[in-house]
Amino acid sequence: MLEEKMEISPENEGDTVENVEEEESFALLFEKNSRLPGRLEPGQKVISKVVSISGDFVYVDMDGKSEGAIDLKEFKDEKGDYSIGIGDEIEAFFASFQNGVKRLTTMKHGLSILSLSGIRDAYNANLPVSGKVSGELKGGFEVYVGGKVRCFCPFSQIDLKGNHEKEAYLGQVFSFKVVEYEEDGRNIILSRRALLEEEREIERDRIKQTLEVGMEVTGTIRSIQKFGAFIDLGGIDGLIPLSEIGWGRTGNAEDVLSVGQEVAVKIIAIDWGKNRLTLSLKATQSDPFLSAAEKYPVDSLVHGTIVRLTPFGAFVNLEPGVDGLIHISRLGAGRRIKHPKEVVEEGQVVDAYVHEVDPKNKRISLSMESRQKHENTVLPQAGDILDGVVEKALPSGMILRLNDGMTGFIPNSEMGTPRGTNHNRMFPVGTGMQVIVKEVDSARNRITLSRSGVSEKLEQEELSQYMNKVVKDEKTDSRLGSLGELLKAAMEKNKKAG
Repeated sequence: MLEEKMEISPENEGDTVENVEEEESFALLFEKNSRLPGRLEPGQKVISKVVSISGDFVYVDMDGKSEGAIDLKEFKDEKGDYSIGIGDEIEAFFASFQNGVKRLTTMKHGLSILSLSGIRDAYNANLPVSGKVSGELKGGFEVYVGGKVRCFCPFSQIDLKGNHEKEAYLGQVFSFKVVEYEEDGRNIILSRRALLEEEREIERDRIKQTLEVGMEVTGTIRSIQKFGAFIDLGGIDGLIPLSEIGWGRTGNAEDVLSVGQEVAVKIIAIDWGKNRLTLSLKATQSDPFLSAAEKYPVDSLVHGTIVRLTPFGAFVNLEPGVDGLIHISRLGAGRRIKHPKEVVEEGQVVDAYVHEVDPKNKRISLSMESRQKHENTVLPQAGDILDGVVEKALPSGMILRLNDGMTGFIPNSEMGTPRGTNHNRMFPVGTGMQVIVKEVDSARNRITLSRSGVSEKLEQEELSQYMNKVVKDEKTDSRLGSLGELLKAAMEKNKKAG
């Protein structure tokens, strides 16, 4: 029957019915041996049932021929109750033979009643032992296992933090891992830290299985660094980068967070290959751009601080997480500039008008002048003489605020001053000045002015007026000359007639 039901495939083409039966029998035997072992090796896992509880031990069935003993206190919970009963199936590990009894442990607390050979077996089986910290020695603690075997635990191995405060550990009973067993037991070194690290790693693996991108979790701030803050999620650490602490610019995480603070964060990236878990506090907060269109309507006047200059414009911070851009074409105040630093600087507080709002792409376009104002403004004509006051001195010239509210630019070459003159000192902000319009770019609302051109035009006007007067006088003299000649001729005629 078995031969008829068996399918032959490329993978099992060489197999026979006997081979298959042998493999199945081996698997069953392996399962049987793990549950009811015969010859045991230190560290071997055993799955069995509790048959009795007596004194300080829990006894489990070992293949129906013998029993194994486990310390009862290994089943004691935090409240002091025992979570074990007859008939319960448990998983334990074989430690050693003691006085003809098979000693097992669940590895929750470690074996406590051990002889020197038992500690050696625990070392070989990589099983923990239970010991009491009895005193402080040079470089570590004196620990007694089984009440009589003297061992040593270095300060650095008593805890994950390597705490040196003896008061916190003296008289306490802990589980330890035997990391060294030398000189026939005369040199036994224990480590509690090794067990804690193993437990932490198991807990980390468990937590990793539950975490997903987009999940919101709660943790405690463990440390703060220049690049962000590390959050303890109960056994595994995640990093909140500076850029993910809030919607506003965060130069120092300590200005917003503190060690020990509990925070709710969102997982934004997981890379277990590099053991990286990236978190975001910002992602749990409302995006300020969602209400930007309502708070900053087009053509409204806003107040902000310049936070960054780029070759294409200046970014103005309006509120945490909301920056607007003044394009370089809207910064020149009547002239073409090569970089925004020629007109403004970081940290400068400015007033600007909202030109456009795009919440979807998180963009706000700003302008130093209102678009409505530009539409209603009548630009001056080239040659007009205007009055204004100095608004700002630049290396290439001066920005002048005209009486009608517009601004214009006076290049250094049009200031009418000697080369190298310090215009910032000679003409401080607020200085009144008369200028002439040299050029008007109506498409860009740019006005180029000249201070020296005013005197030139006035001189030309005076010269023109003078020349007009001269011509007029010459015409008058010419008319008077003709009348005198006629009068002289008439007088001579009358004289001859007389």
